[in-house]
Amino acid sequence: MKIQSTLETKLEEAFDASLLHVENESHKHSVPPNSETHFKVTMVSPAFVGQMKVKRHQAIYKVLAEELEMAGGVHALALHLYSPQEWEASGQVAPTSPDCMGGSKADPGNQSQ
Repeated sequence: MKIQSTLETKLEEAFDASLLHVENESHKHSVPPNSETHFKVTMVSPAFVGQMKVKRHQAIYKVLAEELEMAGGVHALALHLYSPQEWEASGQVAPTSPDCMGGSKADPGNQSQ
């Protein structure tokens, strides 16, 4: 099973989400084609009502621990987690991810001597 599908399945099973969007953003980074290393998760769930952001993130990390810890697994995870009321107040739009500012060892300007 692909990593993105695994993330979606685990999050669907763990949270009563009214909205769940898992986006593979690996193509925006210096990784090989078809990589699954960088993801953006936007989720709206009543489970987040009254919960601080750090607790929300910890809950996601616990559910996705295996994918975050395995070699070749998820390298970066952008989390945008909302209660239903917060989602309404946000205009129902998650922030756009910035372009990668890093480089690759394959880039001539990033070779260390």
